[in-house]
Amino acid sequence: MLGVMAPLATADAEDTRREVTFMTTRDLGSPDGPGLYFGDARAALRAGRCVVRRVDAGGRSALLDDGPAVVREQVMQIEEVRDLELANLFDSVPEDAHIALFVHGYFIDFDKGCRRAALLQENATLDGRMIWFSWPSDGDIANYPRDEADLYWSVPDIADAIIDLNHRSEEVGGVDVLGHSLGGRGVVLALQDVARRHPDIKLGEVVLLAPDIDFGIFSRLLPDIAKIAEGITIYIHDEDRPLALSAQLHGYPRLGQTGNNIASLAGVEVIDVSSLPNESASGHLYHIHNPAVGRDLDFLLNNGKRAHERPDLMKLGPNSWALASD
Repeated sequence: MLGVMAPLATADAEDTRREVTFMTTRDLGSPDGPGLYFGDARAALRAGRCVVRRVDAGGRSALLDDGPAVVREQVMQIEEVRDLELANLFDSVPEDAHIALFVHGYFIDFDKGCRRAALLQENATLDGRMIWFSWPSDGDIANYPRDEADLYWSVPDIADAIIDLNHRSEEVGGVDVLGHSLGGRGVVLALQDVARRHPDIKLGEVVLLAPDIDFGIFSRLLPDIAKIAEGITIYIHDEDRPLALSAQLHGYPRLGQTGNNIASLAGVEVIDVSSLPNESASGHLYHIHNPAVGRDLDFLLNNGKRAHERPDLMKLGPNSWALASD
């Protein structure tokens, strides 16, 4: 066991407690606090569980519940981190569970990653079946190039995780794979590796949320990936500021931006969330902060509904839809 911290000053209600199973290629960090148990250096793959709980805000709790989602995230803290043997990864996962592997993006240290994985798990109703893959992002906004390098280094581990988890889930439709931002790039590269090594493998759904990958590169890799996935869904936003900066840095538009020739992406369903209320200033975190996106993911991942079958989606083009707010 990595260690159990004394409980934080938290609300008594059990529904404020969230547990996330994870796999990580991070090194062991400082024991000074549960959020610091994993650092930003590269290490061999290991697994564990982190528990987050909302800090008791006393009389302000009701105000927080009704306030901006980004504020509610800030009052969540890691309460406990437990080590777990990779061989025992599925002990708490129901035998018939359809596993979903989630890969986070840039500027995410272990603490922030655990909290946001818990929010996604709740928003998309993935409790009990989501496994969070935490690669060694620095959690430093100035270290984008180093984060890119650490993501690329982690791609073989992400590919191996997809293969192993799919074996566990193949009887119920194969593992679903989700990637946010730079993690979406890691997912795409890992899936290409999986497709080359195991061309007959059958995965579940692939979901790319605000993916930070060159649109043209994704288009070239798509044929290989489409052969092994049940379906591919991409979420985009027209005011995604981190992706706009990435496009400037790289010189090419990103897959998660609007304005690309998405009709050319055969077999892909593209969901434009630009009309939803912006729950964060960046326009980049709708997957954890917007309940409409969570419901759409629920219909897709838990009910197997394709875009034309899901509510609140208005068709825009041959393979694109706009997600409406309540």
